[in-house]
Amino acid sequence: MAKVAKIFFGSKEELKDELIEVRNPYTKEVVSKYPKCDANDAKRALEIAKEAFNTTKKAPLHQRIAWLEDVAKRLREKEEYFTKLIIDEVAKPYRFANIEVIRCAETIELTAKELINLQGKTFSSDATPSGREALSYYKRVPAGVASLITPFNFPLNLVAHKLAPAIGAGDSVVLKPTPEAPLCAYELAKLFIESEFAIEDAISVVYGDAEVGGELVKNNIPRVVSFTGSVAVGKIIMQNAGIKKVALELGGNAATFIDKSADIKDAAKKCAFGSFYNSGQVCISLQRIYVHKDIYDEFANALADEAKELKVGSPYEKDTFMGPLINEDAKIRAKRWVESAIKEGAKVLYGGEEIDGIFPPTVMVDVTDDMKIVCEEVFAPIVSLVKVDSYEEAISKINDSPYGLQYSIFTNDLKLAKRFIDDAEAGGVVINDIPTVRFDIQPYGGVKQSGIGKEGPKYALEEFSEIKSVVIF
Repeated sequence: MAKVAKIFFGSKEELKDELIEVRNPYTKEVVSKYPKCDANDAKRALEIAKEAFNTTKKAPLHQRIAWLEDVAKRLREKEEYFTKLIIDEVAKPYRFANIEVIRCAETIELTAKELINLQGKTFSSDATPSGREALSYYKRVPAGVASLITPFNFPLNLVAHKLAPAIGAGDSVVLKPTPEAPLCAYELAKLFIESEFAIEDAISVVYGDAEVGGELVKNNIPRVVSFTGSVAVGKIIMQNAGIKKVALELGGNAATFIDKSADIKDAAKKCAFGSFYNSGQVCISLQRIYVHKDIYDEFANALADEAKELKVGSPYEKDTFMGPLINEDAKIRAKRWVESAIKEGAKVLYGGEEIDGIFPPTVMVDVTDDMKIVCEEVFAPIVSLVKVDSYEEAISKINDSPYGLQYSIFTNDLKLAKRFIDDAEAGGVVINDIPTVRFDIQPYGGVKQSGIGKEGPKYALEEFSEIKSVVIF
């Protein structure tokens, strides 16, 4: 029987009459259910969070650290349970679902460690002739109520990247997880709420789409809105949030350049992983590969060979690399991307036709800059190869995008690698690996339309706190 993700109005669980079913993208079976919430539910949760903030902001640091450490410990004890939850709700293959659970625990642990360094420092108020001597310093204080809105592609770890630093900073929160994976978020929130170190009513969880999310954004109670998702929704949030701290981790169109000095076999293997990991449903999934003309054909064939070796099938099997897209609409969109590119003159080197209901790893060649498939975020297991004459041409094309999350280069030319670090218009650059590389400890976030603010425990703690300046005479 499918488990139900209940609402948390603060620390109290509730249900509603109408439940919405969640089906596994691979088996099509109902795997979980969640209550249909509305704007009034969001308002109620925010009011509870507002009251709870009077307690969370006064909670001693040692309690918040112990709270996070306790949750991480109990999450590790339930590693297999949470792994299966991820597979059930979003059909992420076992090996990657399991890694996500481990990373989630690490994210929470890293946040607990970083709390020790969430501190201010003194400044010299008599540094200018118009100043005068005083005991002057600033400190970090909790920001207030935080609205957290999370996506389906990392239904556990991306919740932790918001929830752990928000709680750690001393905020109270209202979480709205993705409708595709409500149970993952519910069970993680439950670990927080049932901890012996928990602060009563510090966390609320509500479910829904635009109506609930809109209330969490436009309501005057939240001081922080943290969202991960599409650029389109990000723009709506910016228009409606009002005067709040807003952190947006939005879309990307990740690219790499394969220089003629690169190790082709190594680059092809890594690019296959970066392009097709999680069925391409990653903000930094490798979508555009610019290849020097001297090695274009060799690299294209090597990449196709690597794609052929990836096991596509049941996400429950431990050696499966890639499962299905999140839903039928996503699969239809992927097919249309390929059809559109073919009409514009591109060719399918490998893939393009679904296998047992799964859209496969797909390598597109003879792609040009004006094709829709390289201009917009695909969010599917499709990678496009573009031939270039030089590094200068490649970097120009890479940067010619409204996005700027992460880019990479494969080269054995050290000077070229150093140039790329300076030239790439992105929040992050990677040398000799895929732009899909993300370590949970790093500052992560994009430029241009890829977002505002940074994730990673140390940097998210700054997003969820405020600086308070103090002067004592």
